[in-house]
This record gives sequence, C-alpha cells and structure tokens, in this order.
Amino acid sequence: MDYEQARTYLLSRPEAWEDFPFGPDVAVMKIKDKMFATLATSDDSPRCNLKCDPNEALMLRDIFDGVIPGYHMNKRHWNTVILDADVPEGEIERMMDRSYGLVVKSLKKVEREALLLAHGQEAIFK
Repeated sequence: MDYEQARTYLLSRPEAWEDFPFGPDVAVMKIKDKMFATLATSDDSPRCNLKCDPNEALMLRDIFDGVIPGYHMNKRHWNTVILDADVPEGEIERMMDRSYGLVVKSLKKVEREALLLAHGQEAIFK
C-alpha cells in the first residue's frame, strides 16, 4: 500500500477528515475532533500510526516486521505500520478500520449515536 492508497482509504471512513496540526509532513486523520490515524513519509517509506487494543498491538508486532511501537505515541495503544513492508494490504485496512472504530467508541455518546444513526453500525464498525 502506498501513501495515496492509505490516505484515500482512511478518508473513506464516515465523516473522516484530514488535518495538519504538526506541520505539512504529517497528515492527521480525525473523526469529529479525535485522531484515529497519522500518515507520513519517512526515509521514502510511508508510515501510518494506528490506535490498537494493547494485546493486539503486541501480537501484530510479533507477526509483522512492518508493525512497530507507535512513533511519538503511547506505545501501549498505538502501532506504527510501515506501509511498504511485509503487512498485507487487507490487514492494513483491517487495522485502519479497527483504529477508527476504537476512536468512535471513545466519542461522546451523542456524537457516537449521531454517527451510527447517519451511517449505520456496519459502516462505522467494519
């Protein structure tokens, strides 16, 4: 998966939007005002930070060389995925969906319920 494919997929999530609070080199994908992913290119290699369940985060790091502790993030809850490494595209998309879903679950109840009403359970929690 390259940078543009990752960006397109992340922004395809319901009501996701892109921000650049850390400067032009790091895209931050948000739902409402909460970050669910970052996307950057480092050493010509696209990388994505994704929120993850702590136990799953450790398992993914054991399985894939391209999944490492979250760069500049809480390493218990975030992984950095090197997009052009050994992680299959379908698995990257699953991790992106999971990150989005975890952040949606942490939204205020009224925000979460509005998303569910507008887009449906299946679209929000793929």
